[in-house]
Amino acid sequence: MPKLTRRHFVLSGMTALVSARMRSARAQSRTPNRPLAIASANRVTLPDGTVYYNGIRATARAFELMRAGSDPLDAVIAGVTIVEDDPNDMSVGYGGLPNEEGEVELDASVMHGPTGRCGAVAALRYIKNPSRVARLVMEETDHILLVGEGALRFALSFGFQKQDLLTERARQVWLQWRRERGERDHWMQQKLPGALRSALQTPDGAHFTGTINCLAITEAGDLAGVTTTSGLAFKVPGRVGDSPIIGCGLYVDNDVGAAGSTGWGEDNIRVVGAHTVVENMRRGMSPLEACLDALRRIVKLYGGRPAHQVNFYALNKNGEYAGAAIFKGAQFAVTDARGSRVEDSAYLLERPPQ
Repeated sequence: MPKLTRRHFVLSGMTALVSARMRSARAQSRTPNRPLAIASANRVTLPDGTVYYNGIRATARAFELMRAGSDPLDAVIAGVTIVEDDPNDMSVGYGGLPNEEGEVELDASVMHGPTGRCGAVAALRYIKNPSRVARLVMEETDHILLVGEGALRFALSFGFQKQDLLTERARQVWLQWRRERGERDHWMQQKLPGALRSALQTPDGAHFTGTINCLAITEAGDLAGVTTTSGLAFKVPGRVGDSPIIGCGLYVDNDVGAAGSTGWGEDNIRVVGAHTVVENMRRGMSPLEACLDALRRIVKLYGGRPAHQVNFYALNKNGEYAGAAIFKGAQFAVTDARGSRVEDSAYLLERPPQ
């Protein structure tokens, strides 16, 4: 592939932005029947080539529960629990890719629109459903975020059982990473080596950053959201990204809308992304415009040449929704009265992560 000049990079981004607006016009010109649930797509490719979308499984479950009268937070947590329990999804929960020492550390946050309350856990080991623990932090304490050993003890006190979260498949990927890394630390490495990308069967290294975000609105207009992840693959032990940080990986305002993020967490933290998206909607932006504005702030941090993929998802009080990413190729899942589907995210730039 020829090296892009700055001019070509900017022009391709402008062209892509126009096409993104055209592609997303349908989603923004109608108001879907509520309830509605959206999530990151979380495409899973099995070793035999079978492909499925965990985002669809999450949104379909959330929608089903809301149609039956469930609270939106009950609905989204039930949805992502399916993903946390899936050993084949190496970006979330059981089977997630480990830190550099081979230990799986999980992060999650939840936020409930009707009450404005929230809870989160970070660097949680041995408990495969961090979203459920995050909810207990919200409901059973006056805290918001518990981390590490304290989060584990808290979970155990409520009856959660410790288990080894490292599956054999994830362990083999970690061992391959160790072989390719050698004796050097790669804490500034920005992409997976080619052999690891092949092992993960993901052309853009999506499992390197992982995560699922799920947002929902009930027929009555109440909102909730959850973000859960195993975090950056092969991270320094104790590293915490955006997912468990309220306002970064997740934010909900019952009067306005909800937003969440997946992708490179450090970049999102620098712009407080989910809160930025919701505040943009408060000022009158559509979900699509709100997401793209937050992404442009990240791009600006890199002088127009961002290094990593970041994805935002948003829905407003009217049931309008959007997914948007820095680079082309991202998707998100939707379930509403028309059924479940995967839609292409809008994007700013054509160039894939390098």
